[in-house]
Amino acid sequence: MRRIPRGHIVGGGVYAPDMASRPRYPVDHEPDIEVRPALHRFDDFTEVVGVKKPGGGGCWCMSYRDARLSNAERPLYMRAECEQEPGPGVLAYVDGEVAGWCSIAPRSSYRRLMNSRTIPVLDERDAWVAVCFVVRAGFRRHGLMHVLLEGAVAHAAAHGADVIEGYPVEIDATDKVDVISGYVGTVRLFEQHGFSRAAETTAHSGGRDRWIMRRELTAADA
Repeated sequence: MRRIPRGHIVGGGVYAPDMASRPRYPVDHEPDIEVRPALHRFDDFTEVVGVKKPGGGGCWCMSYRDARLSNAERPLYMRAECEQEPGPGVLAYVDGEVAGWCSIAPRSSYRRLMNSRTIPVLDERDAWVAVCFVVRAGFRRHGLMHVLLEGAVAHAAAHGADVIEGYPVEIDATDKVDVISGYVGTVRLFEQHGFSRAAETTAHSGGRDRWIMRRELTAADA
């Protein structure tokens, strides 16, 4: 079999990425880390969540918003979301390089939650919900989910939220969660950012139980 040089297009249009050239969390200095709204940042959102393979299928963070949309319609929907206030979530940047994503928006904007039989609505308030975390390969295991969650809280507070929810998985202190089932976060993560257990759910991710975690916002959060 002919070896494909990294970073080159070969016959048939197959691309072999140069793994060494992918951006990574720096280890030679303390990086500048910030969280920004995804408003007008669709290209950066795509870098983290989008599907790179032409014609390929993927979530595009539409699982909770409207999973009925086709693969072709999903990026168009999210592009429109990124062009209108307040935007569909927040992005984390490490030394200016986009590194992670958190979907944070009012519960009413998530069709799946409005029709959920496994995650109950606790009261009449339209809680903002952090449903999804994605950290790019090369930036994982550096605490960026903590940065994203705190940035998501600040974003929601700036747009008038009075309560925020998340539906993370319960894991043991020594347990590890994989990237696929851990996209919802962990109870421990939310607890470390001022959230409390509000109710059990009958929902699961990766076979693990999920909780409704809540944080009531105060004037100090705005």
